[in-house]
Amino acid sequence: MYSDSADPAAPAPGTRERVLERVLSHGPVSAAEIGGALGLTAAAVRRHLDALEEEGFVEVKVVSAARGAGRPSRRYVVAPQAQRRLGGDHLGIALQAVDRLVEVGGEGEVRRLAADALQPVEEAFQAAVAGREMGLEERTRVLADLLDDAGYAASIRHVGAGLAPTLRAEQLCQGHCPLQGLPARHPEFCEEETALFARLLGVDVRRLSTLAAGGHVCTTHIPLGRA
Repeated sequence: MYSDSADPAAPAPGTRERVLERVLSHGPVSAAEIGGALGLTAAAVRRHLDALEEEGFVEVKVVSAARGAGRPSRRYVVAPQAQRRLGGDHLGIALQAVDRLVEVGGEGEVRRLAADALQPVEEAFQAAVAGREMGLEERTRVLADLLDDAGYAASIRHVGAGLAPTLRAEQLCQGHCPLQGLPARHPEFCEEETALFARLLGVDVRRLSTLAAGGHVCTTHIPLGRA
């Protein structure tokens, strides 16, 4: 994905790739959080982040402290222009093919194409949960793992801890989209994906942000209290 420089001070070959992957799957994320997950000091992580920022792979997102207390924190996200570089996707060819499909068969063909593209995820999920009694949280973890394996850099964030059970939720985050650029021109891809998540989890879900709309990550809100 990204090659470490020959700098002898680099902790180990491939460390920079691991830092970038952490930003991809967990951004916005701080240097300290990355260091804690990878067993590195925050200073060592910052050196890699600075290099990645210079190369255009990541960018800084300044987050204000809660209730104005303390200094704003620097968090890192993958730069929008870097998404295609990370995936190595042939966007131009794909867009031409989909546009041609619309000319021949109409917009309905795009929705069918989107459903077909998601079918491997659906089949893998059904196979993983078949014959098992699983709650919503466990089903969400299964879905996140399958998406991560499929290249979506997926992770889960818990929200509403300490609140009433009806207010607790999980957010399914996708830091990368293997369909790079297609959903931006054809929102049917995002719509079909959201509908698939709701169908697999058996609960209404809500899309909070998407890469296609300019977000740093695709975020799907999954209300646990409605299970």
